[in-house]
Parts: sequence; C-alpha cells; structure tokens
Amino acid sequence: MNYSNLRNRLIDGLKKQGYVKSDKVEKAMRDVSREKFVPSERKKRAYSDQPLDIGDGQTISAPHMVAIMTEALDLSSGQKVLEIGTGSGYHAAVVASVIGKKGMVYSVERFEHLAQISQQRLLEEGFDNVKVIVGDGSEGLDDFAPYDRIYVTCSAPNVPQPLKEQVCIGGIIVIPVGRITGELLVLIRTEKGFETVSHGGCAFVPLVGTYGFNR
Repeated sequence: MNYSNLRNRLIDGLKKQGYVKSDKVEKAMRDVSREKFVPSERKKRAYSDQPLDIGDGQTISAPHMVAIMTEALDLSSGQKVLEIGTGSGYHAAVVASVIGKKGMVYSVERFEHLAQISQQRLLEEGFDNVKVIVGDGSEGLDDFAPYDRIYVTCSAPNVPQPLKEQVCIGGIIVIPVGRITGELLVLIRTEKGFETVSHGGCAFVPLVGTYGFNR
C-alpha cells in the first residue's frame, strides 16, 4: 500500500475543503506518517478522514480536526506547547513538526501504556522535541509553564482554570467544551483576560480528571 500517495490525496482534499490553510500546517501534515501512529489492524484506514479507535476508549482524531486545531493554534518556530491527551502521538507529531527542533511539546496522557507507546513512536519517527508525561491533564502541567500554546484533545465541561493560568500573555488555548458533542473554543490571553471565539461544533472523548468529567 502506497501510504505516501494516500497521505497526499488526503491533504489535497483537506486543502480544497478549507481545513488546511497555511503552508506550515500543510507541510507538517504531509511530512508526518499517520499510519505509524495507528494500531496495525487499522493502518489501511490511516488516511480516511475519520477518528480511529486506539484502545481504552480513546481515539486518534480525524485529520480534518487535527488540521482545524493546528491552524487555530497559529504556531511559530521555537514555541513551547502543552498538549492535553497524547493518545497515539499523531497530533503532537504534527505540532512538533510545525514548531521545529527549537520548539518543545509537553504532552500529558492519563493512560501510562498509551504514554509509553506514543513516546516510543514519536522517538522512532524523529520527534525528540516531544516529551510525554503521565498525569491528570485537566490540571495542566505547571512544571514547564508558562506555555505559548495549549491545546486539549478531549472535551471538557469548561476551560480548566489551571490551563488559563499556565498560558502566557498573548498565548492561545484551543479546547473542545461540552459532553461528547460541544464546540471548539479558541481563547487568546490578553493583559485584561481572555478573548474567546467559537470554531463550531465538534465531538471528542471526555476529559477525565479534577477539572474534567468523572468518567
């Protein structure tokens, strides 16, 4: 199976649909091999524009949603980024590709074995600028704060206060809010507070933790 052709065909389609807008996101999504981040039994569907099950009730997001969120983050080279919900590691790889080797992605995953698998995959694919930490992502990761960008790959009941405190002035938070189905919010931190814009409806697995859902 020629995954490179399938990948390029998918990205071409996402561009035509307006999900991929910038050259930097396009390049990252063409460079990252999504088939390397899905379970072996689902590799044939790696370039279908849909979420895929990766176990423990978790999913790898559909490529169009990865594109939407990555574009909304408005990333630049050398930035420090916090990801909540590592999952397969694919989204972290795309973000890490955009910010380059001078940047760093810190990713929090609550399932230890998923964290171990994703960290191994990321290193095998050359992404040594991603560090996966096991923990409660709803509490953020104060150890390396403040962050230029924060994004959440699971849906929260509201925007967790720790994330608001851990993003820098001028920084951006991208987070789905709502139970399973909700809306994707983009928050920009200013000296006076946060400016919030909705990027429309979305569906994600729930954020579990102190500032998330119980289950």
